[in-house]
Amino acid sequence: MGVDYDRMTRQFLLGELREPDDVFTFIQGLSEALANFTPRTMAEKRRLDIAKNQLREIKRSARKMQNKITLLEEKLTILEESRED
Repeated sequence: MGVDYDRMTRQFLLGELREPDDVFTFIQGLSEALANFTPRTMAEKRRLDIAKNQLREIKRSARKMQNKITLLEEKLTILEESRED
């Protein structure tokens, strides 16, 4: 039985072997898109500033959520270990 290079190539090209993106990857992409946007009017500049501020808050909230998830996972591990004893 040989290696199916056609199947491997198809999976690679279709992105099936990729790890799913996390929220921080999406935030980084949005941040880069906003940084490269050039407003033409004052209204667009205000909207861009608001969007940047909102993205900063999203990033802050995502970090807090990630910290809470990590803490809860650690607590769950401790609870599971104590139940096994």
